[in-house]
Amino acid sequence: QAPYITTTDLASLATTQVIGFSTSAIGALNTTQIGSGLSSTDLGVLSSAQLDALSTTSLGALSTTQLGGLTATELGALSTTQVSAGLSTTDLGALSTTQLHGLTATQLGALTTTQLSAGLTSTDLGALSTTQLHGLSSTQLGALSTTELAGLTTTELGSLATTQLAGLTTTGLGSLTTTQLAGLTATQIGALSTTQLSGGLSSTDLGALSSTQIPGLTSSDIAALTTTQAAGLSTTGIIALHTTQITGLSTSDISAFTTTQGHAFTSVQVAAMSTSQVNALLTLIG
Repeated sequence: QAPYITTTDLASLATTQVIGFSTSAIGALNTTQIGSGLSSTDLGVLSSAQLDALSTTSLGALSTTQLGGLTATELGALSTTQVSAGLSTTDLGALSTTQLHGLTATQLGALTTTQLSAGLTSTDLGALSTTQLHGLSSTQLGALSTTELAGLTTTELGSLATTQLAGLTTTGLGSLTTTQLAGLTATQIGALSTTQLSGGLSSTDLGALSSTQIPGLTSSDIAALTTTQAAGLSTTGIIALHTTQITGLSTSDISAFTTTQGHAFTSVQVAAMSTSQVNALLTLIG
C-alpha cells in the first residue's frame, strides 16, 4: 500500500509505525514520498534492511536535513552502490564527522574522485581512522586537493601503503608541511618516485627529514635531486647518508653545500666518494 499513501499521510505516521514498514514497502516508495514524507527522525530509526531497500534514486532524493538523521551505524550498512551512486558531493559534505566514522574502508574506496575531492573537507579527512583511509586507492588520494591533504595527520600519513602514496602528485606532496612529512617512514619515502621527490619536496622539506628517514632514499633518489634541493640537507641528514647514497651526489651538489655541511661528511663517507667528488669536497672546505 505504500505507493498509494500521500506524503501528508506518510509524514503524519509515528516512528513506531514507520518501523513497521516492510522492506518491500520501503522500496516501493517514490522519490516524492521519500523526500517529503519521511523526517530525519523517521530515517534514524529504520533498520539496515529497510535502508538497504532504498534505491540510489530514493537515497539521492533525501535532503541533507533528512540525511542528518541517519546514524553512523545506518550509514555503514549502506551498500557501496548506494554510497557511490546515491550520495552527492553536497550530501557527503553535510555529513558530520560522527556520521562519517560509520563509513567503512570499502565504502570510502567506492566513492568517485569527484565525491571525495568535492564532498569531503580537510576536517572530514583528518577525522577518518587509519583503517578507513586504507580503503582509498592511489587514484583517489591523488585527486585530493591541497586543502584536503592539509587535513591528514602524521599518524594517517604514516599508515598509508606505499602503493597509495604513489598516487600523490608533486603538487600534493609539495603541499604537505614538514610536520606532516615527519609522519612518513623511511620505507614510504624510499618508495616515492624520483619525479615525486624532485618535483614535490623543497630544500626545506629535505632539511627537515630525520636521520631515520634519510636512509630510505636511494642513490637514484639522491641523484634526481636538484643542487638547490640537495643543499637543503641538514648536517644530521648528511651524516645519516650511507655510502651507496653518497654515489648519488653530483660534484655540483657537493660544491653547493656550505663549509659546515662539507665538514659533516665522515671519513667512511669520504672514502666511498669518487675522485671528482673528493676534489669538489676539498675545494669546498679548503
